[in-house]
Amino acid sequence: MTSQPMRTPSVAGIARAGTKIAELLPPTPLLECEIFGQRVWLKAESLQPIGSFKIRGAWHRLTDLSEDERGRGVVGVSSGNHAQGVAWAAQQLGIDATIVMPIDAPQVKIAATQSYGARTVLYDRPGGEDRDAVAQRLVDQSGSTLVHAFADPWVIEGQGSMGLEIAAQMAARGSAGPTRIICPCGGGGLTAGLSLACPEADIVPVEPEGWDDVKHSLAAGEIQPVSKDAPPTACDALQTPSTRPINFAVLKGRVPFGLDVSPAEIRTAQRWAFSNLHLVIEPGGAAALAAVLAGKTPVDGRTAVILSGGNTDTAAFAKVLSSSV
Repeated sequence: MTSQPMRTPSVAGIARAGTKIAELLPPTPLLECEIFGQRVWLKAESLQPIGSFKIRGAWHRLTDLSEDERGRGVVGVSSGNHAQGVAWAAQQLGIDATIVMPIDAPQVKIAATQSYGARTVLYDRPGGEDRDAVAQRLVDQSGSTLVHAFADPWVIEGQGSMGLEIAAQMAARGSAGPTRIICPCGGGGLTAGLSLACPEADIVPVEPEGWDDVKHSLAAGEIQPVSKDAPPTACDALQTPSTRPINFAVLKGRVPFGLDVSPAEIRTAQRWAFSNLHLVIEPGGAAALAAVLAGKTPVDGRTAVILSGGNTDTAAFAKVLSSSV
């Protein structure tokens, strides 16, 4: 069995990840717009080949596997975006991939993951089945490498490459780097990566109401899990039970607080992005924009907002657009 790697994510690792990703993919657009009279920079990660920033961490992790590890395959755990990132990277590299996904994941995400050649194993999230236990059984049986969605140093570094990309894009347009980066947050992989990549910027994680464990963990100074009676959420990409020590070790020294947003605020952000940017953004991918539009965090001319994903099914998105609340 290949156990979870015991190392710490680093700035040097983020730089190396950034180089690898730049050789593979063009930068995603950094769009300028005006919100509340201030220029805001919107990073459209929804336009990645898999529709999400998760391609970054997956590519960095899988390209660092040894030949022996590649031959034994990988196991991922995800509701869909990390699943697609791992499946896409595995297909490119000729690696066998198995992804543990919740039975209630959006069908569009399950289908996309399978389209990249990955095998999917569904678990009963509504019934309380432990996804990590399911994944560990598969790892034990096959000797595969576990590629965790957020609690993996390579994944954190890969996600952090986005921060370097944002700073370079701003510099190319005559601006100093970001003073604040507002990002959707699930387990904290992106938040941790950005905080390492952009130490001069304030990093603001945003979670759905009731799934704001990172916010509560930061306030308490120790990891706090999501309540057992957490409400249903459309933000499947941010529906994680708790952050992990590898993430929190970075966050607690760099990120002072987190925010939460309501379902109505998220839908407002989805409609705003469609009307003003002509982009389809999934609920979890719109969380950071929702916090900005709701006035929950200040913006200035050097604030970057992450639009982290756009993988939503047609019916769900049409319902959002047709609603006014």
